[in-house]
Amino acid sequence: MIPQLALVPGEPAGIGPELCLRLIQQPRTDCRLLAFADPDTLRSAAAALSLPLNLLPEDAIARQPGDLPLCPVPNATPSRFGQTDPANAGAVIDALLQAGQACLDGRLDGVVTGPVHKAVINQGGIAYSGTTELLADQAGVQVVMMLANDIVRVALATTHLPLRAVADAITADGLATVLHTVHDALRREFGIAAPRIAVLGLNPHAGEDGHLGREELDVVIPLLERLRAQGMDLVGPLPADTAFLPQKLAGFDTVLAMYHDQGLPVLKYSGFEQAVNITLGLPYPRVAVDHGTALDLAGRGIADPSSLLAATALCARLARQRKMPT
Repeated sequence: MIPQLALVPGEPAGIGPELCLRLIQQPRTDCRLLAFADPDTLRSAAAALSLPLNLLPEDAIARQPGDLPLCPVPNATPSRFGQTDPANAGAVIDALLQAGQACLDGRLDGVVTGPVHKAVINQGGIAYSGTTELLADQAGVQVVMMLANDIVRVALATTHLPLRAVADAITADGLATVLHTVHDALRREFGIAAPRIAVLGLNPHAGEDGHLGREELDVVIPLLERLRAQGMDLVGPLPADTAFLPQKLAGFDTVLAMYHDQGLPVLKYSGFEQAVNITLGLPYPRVAVDHGTALDLAGRGIADPSSLLAATALCARLARQRKMPT
């Protein structure tokens, strides 16, 4: 089975369109791609970078470098490299939602997304905290954000919250939902029969027996004990400053961090170029690049496509894994 994947470049003024063009310069055998994007933006990027581009109907098959089946989602105004325009916010969101709906309808098997400029979307009058949340709302499910590279997988108990709000967001019910989502995804999508998950503490030294905060004693430890009794292999709560040592990581299938900047700096330092963003809990696999729009690099031909290449390969693998009998 060759998965059929949606490809959404993201912010038209950023590096997303040119990364997509670099992606299609070699025919793929692991998946088929259908882009949801503005055709003029793709043509402008191809001309600026002197890359071949042959836009095809939605149901066509790419057979040579530069072939790209396209579901056109026109921008409101022409895009220019490095110059965002809030008027095009609607097209960016429409492309993401159309791609997600195609997966919900069973027409496509997964979504690969490029970088989106959050501020510009909000300036365009659309309340937007991230593509993870957007696709979760569309599907009506609760999801977990996971970042991964070849060295480590890091899932997040909370995502885009001010640090002041994190402690209040760490609840037993919330953590239970996150851990079930991560555990089920590791089994279903990654093919890991018995996942071993490291859970970080919220506070320094995992609370130091209550001397540096009681969240571990009052919330995290009782929950982990309850979930272990249900059969989950959970380690922790661990102090975050030592949990990422290589000899410890070797024994875990993933690490659950309590907040965004607790786990992601380590992951990005260990391999930023190959890192990807995975949304766990959707009815289909969604994998994104783990970098921003890089407006200052757009149109210059120097943007590194490694993350998009890795995201596409992983999305294809996850889509195939989902189709395998359990």
